Amino acid sequence: MPVFELPPTIASVASAVVLALDIAIRVLALVFVPRNRRPQTALAWLLLIFFQPYVGLLLFLLFGRARLPRNRRRRQHEVNEYILETTEGFDRVQRDPPWPPWLEPIIELNRKLGSMPLVGGNSARMWADNQESLDAMVAEIDRAKRTIHAEFYIMSIDDTSQPFFDALQRAHDRGVQIRVLLDHLGSIRYPGYRRTIRWLKRSGVRWHLMLPFQPWRALIQRPDLRNHRKLLVVDGKVAFTGSQNIIEEPYQRRSNHRRGLRWKDYMARFEGPVVAGIDAIFVTDWYSETGELLTREAAPVRESGDGDIDCQVVPSGPGFPGENNLRTFNSLVYAAQERIVLVSPYFVPDDSMLYALTTAAQSGIDVQLIVPEKGDQFFAFHAQRSYYEQLLRAGVRIFQYAKPTILHAKHFTIDDQIAVIGSSNLDMRSFTLDLEISVMVRGASFLRDLREIEESYRTHSRELTLHEWLSRPLILRIFDHVARLTAALQ
Repeated sequence: MPVFELPPTIASVASAVVLALDIAIRVLALVFVPRNRRPQTALAWLLLIFFQPYVGLLLFLLFGRARLPRNRRRRQHEVNEYILETTEGFDRVQRDPPWPPWLEPIIELNRKLGSMPLVGGNSARMWADNQESLDAMVAEIDRAKRTIHAEFYIMSIDDTSQPFFDALQRAHDRGVQIRVLLDHLGSIRYPGYRRTIRWLKRSGVRWHLMLPFQPWRALIQRPDLRNHRKLLVVDGKVAFTGSQNIIEEPYQRRSNHRRGLRWKDYMARFEGPVVAGIDAIFVTDWYSETGELLTREAAPVRESGDGDIDCQVVPSGPGFPGENNLRTFNSLVYAAQERIVLVSPYFVPDDSMLYALTTAAQSGIDVQLIVPEKGDQFFAFHAQRSYYEQLLRAGVRIFQYAKPTILHAKHFTIDDQIAVIGSSNLDMRSFTLDLEISVMVRGASFLRDLREIEESYRTHSRELTLHEWLSRPLILRIFDHVARLTAALQ
């Protein structure tokens, strides 16, 4: 059979057009890609585009801009203005000694970036056991009389999580107003998703998917911008937040069950004025998804309570232009005088956080990083490992929580003064792409309890040494270095 060939003139023109297009893509990439991006992120995109111009350009157009749609940013701005107006003058917290002088500007930073005030008079409990915290949430739902606001990155029915859904049904049946938010792509990956949606549809509770990606319904946006928050607010009086999703510990994966993988989380329960701030996060996300502003049913703002801890909610994500969590975390690291203990399942810092932590360690501050020995996400895990050598050489102590447990808790402490807990990992995804909630806490009782949890982590961990790390196989080093490049593609 004869092979069709283009005439020489047409073939030459086509080759010239393709060459010109290749050059144009690379030149335009040099102009537009670095604009308002971190150098490491821009470099990763440029490398991809230079090696694969057409694929790289397509991926950049799809994923290169970490911004929510304009209407969602507008609604976030409206809620921020509402919070500022209704909490004017509420940051008059009693500065009990020893009040650290470096804390005041950080509080002001959070207020400007996230609109939330520092409020005193709060009380808290905490759990580092998934079943215990789930039981506590179920018990609180069973006590609800007026409203329940539940928002989780993953909600999926299984034998472990069924009691949570049963409690919601009981609350609905006795007349409690219930609203549920779950992330679409976060939840759909798990076998219980369809069963969960069927339950929500027949339960009678009001619910919505967060950031739905449904092209057949014209709901199209950047798919990797996710709502990663986890919170529960009951009657506007009690709030839970932390790292735990509503799902069993092995996350419904047969492979996880076979390997014995279980996720270990951290949750905190708050009472006091901070509950209004946590509920404001739910109100914001409900408004973003539905257009309904729950000003009447939101938790009432109170100036003080009966507890002894001060709290400030730190919202963050692509709805905010300032990378609220990253700026707050870096400010706290630079303020530390004695000790920094960080717990995160995914540690992929940008240059600013890496410099802050290594500078602290080189300054003689005791810097400890507690991470899982085994990761559940290949690229994130190997990208994380690529930072270990630099950290260890600077004097950071790294503790690896023993496998097969995945330590999924997310919190850190600064000296004996400040703790930060919530949904935010210490990685570039949480700093830029995911909607997160963090709570900055000051209070001796809270810090003391969290220190005990940190010590329990260390008990089940093994400290990594620089000699051991430098002796790892060459193939693992290659995986680590390559994965580090992919971590910056955002």
